[in-house]
Amino acid sequence: MRYLDEYRDPTLARGLLAAIHTVTSKPWTLMEVCGGQTHTIVRQGIDELLPAGIRMIHGPGCPVCVTPLELIDKALAVAGRPEVILTSYGDMLRVPGTSTDLLAMRARGSDVRVVYSPLDAVRIAVERPDREVVFFAVGFETTAPANAMAVLRAHALGLPNFSVLVSHVLVPPAMTTLLDAPDCQVQAFLAAGHVCAVMGWTQYEPLSERYRVPIVVTGFEPLDILEGILMAVRQLEEGRAEVENQYVRAVHRAGNIAAQDAIRRVFTIRDRMWRGIGTIPMSGFAFTDEFTDYDAETRFAVAGLTTREHPACIAGNILTGTRLPTDCAAYGTVCTPRTPLGAPMVSTEGTCAAFHNAGRTQTGRTQTGAQSTTVASSS
Repeated sequence: MRYLDEYRDPTLARGLLAAIHTVTSKPWTLMEVCGGQTHTIVRQGIDELLPAGIRMIHGPGCPVCVTPLELIDKALAVAGRPEVILTSYGDMLRVPGTSTDLLAMRARGSDVRVVYSPLDAVRIAVERPDREVVFFAVGFETTAPANAMAVLRAHALGLPNFSVLVSHVLVPPAMTTLLDAPDCQVQAFLAAGHVCAVMGWTQYEPLSERYRVPIVVTGFEPLDILEGILMAVRQLEEGRAEVENQYVRAVHRAGNIAAQDAIRRVFTIRDRMWRGIGTIPMSGFAFTDEFTDYDAETRFAVAGLTTREHPACIAGNILTGTRLPTDCAAYGTVCTPRTPLGAPMVSTEGTCAAFHNAGRTQTGRTQTGAQSTTVASSS
C-alpha cells in the first residue's frame, strides 16, 4: 500500500536517524503523548536506535488506560441491568474493573455489544425501543465529535432510550499536570496528531511559552515519529521552545471547526478523574445542561461505587512515565495480554501491551524476532 511505502521507507528512516545523531550534542528527554505513537516507537525499536542521550518517556496517551476504575465499575453495573444493552468499542471489554470485566459479563448473559461507531448504538436504540441502549464513550478529543453527533442524532429523533456513559479526557491539562510535577523530566513533547486534527494546536502554544518546552504535533508512522523527534531535538539544541507541526498532511492550526462546534454544543469542560493519576482540574467533558437527559451515569444512579485497584499493578507509574512496564514484578508473568491486571496491558494503545507485543523482557532486551524490522533494519 502506498502509505506504507511512503511513511515506512527504510532509506528515509536511515536519513532521519542519521540527522538525529548529527544534531544531538546533549542528553534530552522527550515524551510522546499518544499510545499509538508509543506502539510505533516500541514495535519498530525506534527508542533503541536513538542516540544514547535521547530518552523517550511514554505518556498517558491511551484513553482506555486512563479511564478510571470507578467508570469501569459503573459500566459493569449498568451492563448488569436486564433492561440495558451496553455498547462499546471492543478494546473496553477486557479492561478489568474491581472484580470482573465487560467480556465476562457478556459471557454470563449481559447484553454487551461491540460497535464501530456511536451511531451504531443510536441505530440499535431505534430498532429496540423496548430496551435502554447505553454507549460507553471513552476517548480524548479525537472521538468526542462522533459521540457528540450521536447525541445530537438521538436528540433529533427524540429517542428516550439512548444514553451515554461519558469518560472523555483532554490532553493539554494532562500535559500541564505532568509539567507541574516536582519530579518532571520531560523537556519536549510529541503531541498527538489525531487530537490536533480535531482541536488544532492553539491550546499548546501557551504551554510551550509558559514552560519553555518544544511541542511537535506528530503523526503515527515510523517516519512521522523520527521526523517529530528530529524537530524536537533541533529546538532543544537551539534553545527554542515553539509549537511546530510535523503532521502537515492532516493537521491545521485551527483544527476542525465543525467538529469543535459539535463538541461545544453537547459537552462542557469539568474536572475529571484519570486512572493512576488522580483528578486533573478541567480535564474532561461532561454534558451541557441541554443534554443531561442523555447522561447514563445519572439515569442509572451508579454514583458512589467503591473501587479497588489490583495491588500488584503499577499502572499509575506507567501512565505518568515514571516507571517502565519491565519495572513491574507482574509484567509478563501474572500480567499478560491474556490475563491483564491493569488497562495498560489490555488496550491496543497501552504501554505494557506495546512492550509485551514487541518482546521486551525484564532485562530490557527485545527477544529475537519479536519486533518489526521496518525501522530497525535500517540502522
